[in-house]
Amino acid sequence: MPALLGIDIGTSGTKTIVIDPSGRVLSRSLREYPLSSPRPLWSEQDPADWWMAVRETTAEALRSAGIEASEIAGVGLSGQMHGAVFLGEGNEVLRPAILWNDQRTQAECDWITQTIGRDRVVDLISNPVLTGFTAGKIVWLRSNEPETFSKVRKVLLPKDYIRLLLTGEYATEVSDASGTALFNVRKREWADEMLDGCGIPRNWMPKSYESCEVSGRITEAAARLTGLAAGTPVVGGGGDQAAGAVGNGIVQSGVVSSTVGTSGVVFAFSESPLVDPGLRLHTFCHAVPDKWHLMGVMLSAGGSLQWYRDTFCQPERVVASYTNRDPYEIICEEAALAPAGCEGLVFLPYLTGERTPYPDPLARGVFFGITRRHHRGHFARAVLEGVAFGLKDSFEIMREMKLPISQVRASGGGARSPLWRQIQADVTGHEHVTINVDEGPALGVALLAGVGAGIYPSVEAACGEVIGVAGRTPASSNATAAYDGTYQVFRRLYGKLKDEFAAVAGLVG
Repeated sequence: MPALLGIDIGTSGTKTIVIDPSGRVLSRSLREYPLSSPRPLWSEQDPADWWMAVRETTAEALRSAGIEASEIAGVGLSGQMHGAVFLGEGNEVLRPAILWNDQRTQAECDWITQTIGRDRVVDLISNPVLTGFTAGKIVWLRSNEPETFSKVRKVLLPKDYIRLLLTGEYATEVSDASGTALFNVRKREWADEMLDGCGIPRNWMPKSYESCEVSGRITEAAARLTGLAAGTPVVGGGGDQAAGAVGNGIVQSGVVSSTVGTSGVVFAFSESPLVDPGLRLHTFCHAVPDKWHLMGVMLSAGGSLQWYRDTFCQPERVVASYTNRDPYEIICEEAALAPAGCEGLVFLPYLTGERTPYPDPLARGVFFGITRRHHRGHFARAVLEGVAFGLKDSFEIMREMKLPISQVRASGGGARSPLWRQIQADVTGHEHVTINVDEGPALGVALLAGVGAGIYPSVEAACGEVIGVAGRTPASSNATAAYDGTYQVFRRLYGKLKDEFAAVAGLVG
C-alpha cells in the first residue's frame, strides 16, 4: 500500500509524519532547535538546524512506520512563512535566516510603499508591505549588510531551502510566495513591478508552482541522508497556514479555522481574491488550486502562554516534572479558578509586536487592571482570554466583510485545552469543533503530496476522505455577553497606549 510523507519546518521544531491513504498516521517524529534574538526586534535561525532536523525526523519516521522507502508515493513540504534564506553562488547560506516574527524592517517597508505607491502596492500584491514579509528583509540586507548582499544569488523561503537540499531545485509555491510582498496574489505569479521597484533581481526568485504540483524529485545525495528513495516526487507543498488549513479541511466556503500555535491565525477560504478595505486581513493564494484565503494573524498567541510559563511558572514546572504532567495543564487548572473576565484584569498579547488588526512592530504586552484581589489564576486566565480577544479581532473583521462562517475548526496547542477552547468559543460567540486528526501542516502537505501522486483526484476529495468532526465546544450566549464589556476595554487599550509603546521602544533602542 502506498504511503505519504509530510514535513513541517516550524519555528520551534520540525515535524515529520507518514500516513496511509485513509489518513491514518503510521508514524511521527519531532526535533526542536533554537531561535536567536541577537538584538531587540530581531529573530533569526540557522538553516543548518532545519536540515539536520529534516534528515533525522524523516529517517526516524520511515523506521517507525515500518515501511520501505519505495512505498512513499510523495513528499510534501510545509514551513514557517516569510523567512529569508540568502544563498550565494554555490548555494552556501550567507547569514542566519531572518524569520517571520522579526520586526527590524519598518523603515524598509515604508520605503518600498513610498517608492512604489501605496495604492499600486495593493493592486499588485493585494496586501500592504509588512515588517514580517520577505521583501523588507531583502532591502534591509542591502542597506545594512552590503557585503553580504553583493554575494546573494538566490533568496528562498525556509521550506524551499529544504526543497533545494532534497531535490536540487529552486522552487516555491503560490501560498508561501504570497507572503513575500513580491507576488501577485490575483495572478498567482511573481510581481515584476514590485521586484523592479525594490531593486531585487528577478532571477533571485525561484519558479512558483501550485501546491499539489510536483516540483522536483529526491536526489541520490538526499536519499542517502534521509532514507527516502531517489526519484520520489516532492510537491509544491504550502506555507504553514495554508498547509494547516488543508490539514483542517478548510477547503470550502463558510468553514473557518482558528489556530493557536506560537502565533494565532483565523483562516477563511475564498473563491476569489477578496481584499479587506482596511488591509487588516491578509489575502493570499490558497494551497487549493485557483482558490484564495483571507487570514488574520496575531504574533504571540500560544507564544504568550509559553512566555508566561517560562517567566512565572517555575513551581508549576517543578510539580509537572514530579507528577509526569504537562505544565500547561496545571496552569489551565489554576486559570479555571478565576472567573470569566478575571475581575477586570486584561492582558494585551503583543509581546513581539502585532499584525492583525494593528500592523505595529512596536506594540508591547500589557497586564492592565491589577488589584490586590488578583492571584496567579487570574493572571493565567487573563493570558488565555487576551489571546482569545486577539482572535476575536479577526472574526470581527470577517463579520464586517460579510464572510460566511458556518463552522469554526479549532487547532494547534490552544485547541487541546478544554478550558482555552471554551474561552475562545465564548469570546468569539462561535461554536468551536475539533477534528479526528490533529497533525496540522504536516498532514496538509502529506495530502497535497497524495494529490500530486494521483492517490486523490483533488485537494477537496483528499480532505473529504480523511477529515471529519470529532468534538464540539458550543459557545454560551451568557458568557459571550459577559465577555463583551471586557473585550471593549481590550479594544480601546491599544489606541490609548500606541504612542507609549513607541516611546518605550525609543528608550530601549
